[in-house]
Amino acid sequence: MVNETKAANPMREIRVSKLVLNICVGESGDRLQKAAKVLEQLTGQVPVYGKARYTVRSFAIRRNEKISCSVTVRGEKAMQLLEAGLKVKEFELIKKNFSATGNFGFGIQEHIDLGIKYDPSTGIYGMDFYVCLERPGFRVARRHNLKNKVGVQHKITKDDSIKWFQTKFEGVVLNKAFQG
Repeated sequence: MVNETKAANPMREIRVSKLVLNICVGESGDRLQKAAKVLEQLTGQVPVYGKARYTVRSFAIRRNEKISCSVTVRGEKAMQLLEAGLKVKEFELIKKNFSATGNFGFGIQEHIDLGIKYDPSTGIYGMDFYVCLERPGFRVARRHNLKNKVGVQHKITKDDSIKWFQTKFEGVVLNKAFQG
């Protein structure tokens, strides 16, 4: 895989680029506003709203109707929220949670498990956590001037992200089809 000298290289250290928290309510109005309030309490940031791509009559949603809200968190706050979310999952993920590009995601059923006090007027919301991992030097693909590709050896694979998760959080990756 990777020999000792490459593994010791500080440019190969994997870090969390960002954490995206998403609550999909499936309808606009009061419930969506309350979900946005939950995300704001949790992160201290104002959430962005996501719109429906097309009309689905059976779900009673129309095209361009706001149906979800999400927040992108970076830095130390992202690590704290990720730690709290994984604590709810008991640091157990399944292999399917990890993507081929080295990112991973999971969901929790109740936001009150994260330490927010239960408020009867708000209700209980589940949410999705999606973690994007990167190595130093990934900026070359995003910058405006002299944009370039990230080399194949430098990209993060599924195995790299699983190994990072197991070492960083002493997590367990299960090999079953679904998590119930």
